[in-house]
Amino acid sequence: MREIAEAILHYETIIIHRHVRPDPDAIGSQAGLAEMIQHSFPSKKVMIAGYDEPSLQFLAKMDEVSDRDYVGALVIVCDTANQARIDDQRYKKGDKLIKIDHHPVVDDYGDVSWVNTDASSTSEMIYTFFKEMFDLGFTFNNVAARLVYAGIVGDTGRFLFPSTTNHTLTSAAELVNYSFDRPELYNNMYKTSINVAKLKGYVLQNFTLNEAGYSTVRLPKEILERHNVTATETSALVGLLGDIEGILAWAFFVEEEDVIRVRLRSKGPVVNTIAANHNGGGHPMAAGASAYSWDETDEIVNELEAACLAYRS
Repeated sequence: MREIAEAILHYETIIIHRHVRPDPDAIGSQAGLAEMIQHSFPSKKVMIAGYDEPSLQFLAKMDEVSDRDYVGALVIVCDTANQARIDDQRYKKGDKLIKIDHHPVVDDYGDVSWVNTDASSTSEMIYTFFKEMFDLGFTFNNVAARLVYAGIVGDTGRFLFPSTTNHTLTSAAELVNYSFDRPELYNNMYKTSINVAKLKGYVLQNFTLNEAGYSTVRLPKEILERHNVTATETSALVGLLGDIEGILAWAFFVEEEDVIRVRLRSKGPVVNTIAANHNGGGHPMAAGASAYSWDETDEIVNELEAACLAYRS
């Protein structure tokens, strides 16, 4: 952390990236870190890079970053385990590269790498960084607190996931002392459109449950078009099967233009090793992957069954 802090102090231009198809933790850690640095050192030029995600623009909008901005800049990548998933591949154009992440190491990149797999979220790590580096002049404000709190809430499933620790709850308790509208934040994070609500009904009527304890949901393009729901919006459905009795692990297969997006979740069996076999990765019980045919999704189902059987034995 101190090496990262010293790099931030040294550079006048700092550009912060995160992963493609961002979730609240990706945006919260990226924009929260940027806000903290800018508030602490107003003379620095701090920018956030990547494509805007419409559903998360209530948190932050990305900056327009030019190639020239990267010259002599410090680049920090938040919440991204491997380089292929970094949004905006110009991250390599900076003078120095730092990785801050809480996922198991897939790709050991960066001149400096701070990875803490015990943290609930990268946003939690950003708040820890502020507290530990306070003596070097780092300060926090209401905007940063809102962003980091959103990231923690998002990646802990509103503090329900096993990744929630004493440290997580202590951090959250301190963050709510800052002035931001929590009810409004929750409403923005968890509001459901009518189309997505109807697709939830379709999922609950059509999921499969195997004797081994795994479940699958297939959402081909025609189903998404019928419900007028984008592939990105289906991320709100992934936790839907978690409360159903008898399900140990489950997979959502969402067809996009040139790939089938795979979302894996578990209540015990390890699924990130499955994801790693199919161009993906993540946490032991929450991971993502990419399949390039429905036949490949059948392979993933077989691996999911094996994982459930191994967990039960």
